[in-house]
Amino acid sequence: MTDLPRYEYVKLADAIAADISSGKLPQGAALPGERAMTDLYGVSIGTVRRAIVELRKRGLVATLPAKGTYVIGQPGTAGNEDGTAD
Repeated sequence: MTDLPRYEYVKLADAIAADISSGKLPQGAALPGERAMTDLYGVSIGTVRRAIVELRKRGLVATLPAKGTYVIGQPGTAGNEDGTAD
């Protein structure tokens, strides 16, 4: 089952989550704007938007309207799939 293809937005969300985990994007850091991310990662604006939604679901970022998207957590701090914390 690990050989299944993944959606581009999931790949992008995983890449950004890895940057957060490594400290490249520390807590409080602003993500680049959506349009900048399209150039940076070579994906469409729709892919960027879906990736940001995915990161919000994971509890890693929060978006403030007209301000941007900011790192608020680390991977694994929002709880595991079974609902327990690490």
